[in-house]
Amino acid sequence: MAGIDRRGFLKASMASVAAAALAGCASQQGGSVTPKAAGKSVMGLVVPKMAEVRVGLIGVGERGVGFIHHFNNIEGARITAICDTDPLVISRAQKIMADYGRSQPAYYSKGQQAYLDLVAREDVDIVVIATPWALHHPMAKAAMLAGKHAFVEVPMGMTIEELWDLVDTAELTQRNCMMMENVCYGRDELMVLNMVRQGLFGELLHGEAAYIHELRWQMKELDRKTGSWRTGYHAQINGNLYPTHGLGPVAQYMNINRGDRFDYLSSMSSPALGRAAYAQREFPKDHQRNQLNYICGDMNTSLIKTVKGRTIMVQHDTTTPRPYSRHNLIQGTNGVFAGFPNRIALENNGRGSFHEWDQDMEHWYGKYDHPLWTRMGREAEQNGGHGGMDFLMCWRMIYCLRNGEPLDQDVYDGAAWSAVQPLSAQSVADRGNSRDFPDFTRGVWQSAKPLGIVG
Repeated sequence: MAGIDRRGFLKASMASVAAAALAGCASQQGGSVTPKAAGKSVMGLVVPKMAEVRVGLIGVGERGVGFIHHFNNIEGARITAICDTDPLVISRAQKIMADYGRSQPAYYSKGQQAYLDLVAREDVDIVVIATPWALHHPMAKAAMLAGKHAFVEVPMGMTIEELWDLVDTAELTQRNCMMMENVCYGRDELMVLNMVRQGLFGELLHGEAAYIHELRWQMKELDRKTGSWRTGYHAQINGNLYPTHGLGPVAQYMNINRGDRFDYLSSMSSPALGRAAYAQREFPKDHQRNQLNYICGDMNTSLIKTVKGRTIMVQHDTTTPRPYSRHNLIQGTNGVFAGFPNRIALENNGRGSFHEWDQDMEHWYGKYDHPLWTRMGREAEQNGGHGGMDFLMCWRMIYCLRNGEPLDQDVYDGAAWSAVQPLSAQSVADRGNSRDFPDFTRGVWQSAKPLGIVG
């Protein structure tokens, strides 16, 4: 989102996030204190069926514009309101709606608090939030307090305090607050989930997740687009800035918050060299990008231990020159699946020795493609969004709301997965010493049912 005081607003937001992270390093020891519940658990929350789901969108820039297309292509969804403080993207949204032949929704664009008018509308059932990270928590909270269901881009919040606040608000209002981790709806991730549920890998032991994606070019986005606000975090926080894309699917394989949960984390960062070198090479000496002190290590590696003793390695690197990877590795007592490139090795029920990788995925797709992808995969690919995962995620959200089914992810998932960012920063600042994960479910994880194979 852009606006009159956009730069100052975002600068202040990032400063407050950094201050909260540092305060946590000094006083919180990982945020293991469990506050008293504000309401009853929303694990498995089912809300009354909706014949039509009326959608309000906050933020329709680089990420949010895709949601305009997706919800216009999903039966039973109707966009009734759009908010963004950038007049250029509002104009683009108006044109897209016209091209679809849809009635124009209400538009809100005046001032940083304009989203409050959107969430107050009676013709909005769900609020989809695709704004800079620092705005996710206040916007999602406002939506739930206004009686709406909140669907939030990643991460769900930036501090442990924000994450607890969203959990408490969801329980108090009995509204959904789902972090929209689109990678959980990728074909490969869905297939691996199906493999895990059928016991192909045996008992699970270890996972690996990552967001390795060279994004230095975003530093050239100065006045709008993602780099205009995301770059500043590399000068604010030293930790895993963006953990959930790789971690979300691995957490679902392991039934995190549904039979197991994250226990503690230890984190270390490499030197922070790449961003400063890129700025020196690509910008004049007195340019604003050369005035930042880049402190976020080029590669962050965090290790998570679960209550059941499993381990997960989570990595973040958006700086160094290397191929894209989310790792997507899951190891069990009978073998392993690894992504980028996809490959599998099994002791039993494989197609050769487990000492060699089987990289022919067509056999495995034919046998283990997730029913949801079998049903909707072609339509998802046609509608696009990271190979179809974005559309499938949106379709599934609407399907659950219209059919009175619980969502595939809930506020506890979003909180646990997002917590890696602040906890990793605390651990890095303390020589890699461990930080405890809060139990955002307040013990309900011990009896909660694992995510089934839907579709």
